[in-house]
Amino acid sequence: MLEEFTFTLLISVLAINFLISIYGIVYRRSLTKKLISLTILSDTVFVAIILAGLIYTYPIVPPVYSDMQGGEAEFLATHASDPLPQALVLTGIVIGLATNSLIAFGIIQTYRLTGTIDARKAVKTLLEEGAEY
Repeated sequence: MLEEFTFTLLISVLAINFLISIYGIVYRRSLTKKLISLTILSDTVFVAIILAGLIYTYPIVPPVYSDMQGGEAEFLATHASDPLPQALVLTGIVIGLATNSLIAFGIIQTYRLTGTIDARKAVKTLLEEGAEY
């Protein structure tokens, strides 16, 4: 009962976090706030992917192979978490870091060219004076 409540609460919090980050990406004018919202969104997706790889049977053990004598192989197969989502999340974190760095560089360049990090003002400025850049 407690495990079901905890899982439901975690999924609810992830859904709320997902919606808030989508709101920040779509409706916030500041490019920095959009980048922060994008980072929160990617972290939310990473947690959801890790949750997909968990097996909710007590006790949860790490997927580390030992001698596999007797019933240990069956115990490990029924109680170990899946290592594939963990590996995918680790790769996603590295790619996300590179992407965020590139986007942050773009925000800095936008500020240097337009003098603002407001997305609408920056687009307006770039369209008006686009021939100069």
